[in-house]
Amino acid sequence: MIEALCNQYFHDVFLYLKAISHQDDIAEELTQETFFKAMKTLDSFRGDCDVRVWLCQIAKNCYYTYCRKQKHLTQDALPETVPDPAPPVHLSLEDKETVLEIHRILHTLREPYKEVFTLRVFGELSLRQIGELFGKSENWAAVTFHRAKLKILEELEESI
Repeated sequence: MIEALCNQYFHDVFLYLKAISHQDDIAEELTQETFFKAMKTLDSFRGDCDVRVWLCQIAKNCYYTYCRKQKHLTQDALPETVPDPAPPVHLSLEDKETVLEIHRILHTLREPYKEVFTLRVFGELSLRQIGELFGKSENWAAVTFHRAKLKILEELEESI
């Protein structure tokens, strides 16, 4: 059963962790840890939500545990869920200055706008999945994502 889950959802969980950690190596390590924890707690999964949502919740908890350990080791503040200033490969924007400005604007967004936008664009999650992660509806996720886009566009227009 866990092998089937791993085969089906490994990439989704990896993309989710990459979206919140912004580091491939950490995302890969935490994805493996996520499936290890899922294997140990598979019998406690009640089926109240989509399996992908359950796995992403485990992944998010793994990431927060990782951040707390890093804080303890380095005595630094928890890293924010801010995109890397370098444009992701999957973005096809030609103007690198515009991409950097979008990342700067994204950095200043309040939650939940920042996380919803990041999960949708960089994590490639559906609006339904995002809504489930937040315990909200798909419509809430769509409205929040739309508002985040509008805020980014407004800020971008002001900076030009």
